[in-house]
Amino acid sequence: MRILCLCGLLLVGGAFGVCQISQPSIKARDLEAAACSKPLPVYLPPRGYVCYRATGPITIDGRLEEESWQQVPWTENFVDIEGDAKPRPRFRTRAKMLWDDQYFYVAAELEEPHVWATHTQHDSVIFEDNDFEVFIDPNGDSHEYYEIEINALNTEWDLLLPRPYKDGGKAVNSWEIPGLKTAVHVNGTLNDPRDTDKGWTVEIAFPWKVLGELAYRPAPPHDGDQWRVDFSRVEWQHEIVNGKYRKVAGTKEDNWVWSPQGVIDMHRPETWGYVQFSTAKPGTVKFRPDPAGPVRFLLHQIYYAQRDYFEKHQHWAKTLDELGQAGHKADVTTKPVLLETTQSGYEATAEIKLPNGDSQRWHIRQDARIWAE
Repeated sequence: MRILCLCGLLLVGGAFGVCQISQPSIKARDLEAAACSKPLPVYLPPRGYVCYRATGPITIDGRLEEESWQQVPWTENFVDIEGDAKPRPRFRTRAKMLWDDQYFYVAAELEEPHVWATHTQHDSVIFEDNDFEVFIDPNGDSHEYYEIEINALNTEWDLLLPRPYKDGGKAVNSWEIPGLKTAVHVNGTLNDPRDTDKGWTVEIAFPWKVLGELAYRPAPPHDGDQWRVDFSRVEWQHEIVNGKYRKVAGTKEDNWVWSPQGVIDMHRPETWGYVQFSTAKPGTVKFRPDPAGPVRFLLHQIYYAQRDYFEKHQHWAKTLDELGQAGHKADVTTKPVLLETTQSGYEATAEIKLPNGDSQRWHIRQDARIWAE
């Protein structure tokens, strides 16, 4: 079966492209969100985390017992993907990160009174179970990013996204992570509804050799480098029938995340958190907010306004006045935003002044790729 991504939005060659994706390479809810959801109306800085170097070897066993793990803090508790618009999650989820010369380590703790999972085959549709998901965009341009999903049986699905689904991206399910290490520890019993569990922990080691393939920057990173990363937890409502767990028919999954998107769509890389890598002693470095955060948000507002404009007029706006985006505040940019149409679409450019006094020009185009020069 093939799904055509519509919502009054049919865009063909030279625009976004027609979003045709074969199941099960994408969540049905993501298809709907890709076409229909609107961005946040105000800038909310994404979460930030200082990722310290491991002080010793890490054994991937899901238990997180090494001193290196004990030395570093947890992230904030996860929230609903839509942020403050929704109630706090029923169960706590939080994560930690470390790194060394070979790996980027991610650990997560998922509170769960009933731990269950069904999928055992690699690259199966893991989000059909309760799961934990990692998203990594090394250079923060919203293109060529990585995703991995893992369930309580330690079955994982790794995939590469050339660009977000809303921009015609198609998941590359054949992409693999040679050298990936994963482990799950269940604090309770798995697939046994007769008792109450405490939860499960996940431990993942991503080899820099693979993450560096499309990073376009050093991998392993340099001290102070920041990568865009986010985490998601899919949680289904269940019932117990004949001594077995079963998802409640007709209910949708909950989506709990570290850095919220404001809409039900994880594939908004502009909202993902910042992971700042450090070689300093754990606990001695403060996270450095992205000085380009406000201008990146401004350019994305233009991008979403252009999507709406194209839907109505079947061509791109040539001026900010047409988009209702004229007259940006001087505290965001040093010069008026420049909007130019191109053969493939358009490009918007904004200039800011960095804390050190240097100027920096940022660009965004019709497929949501954003970059600085």
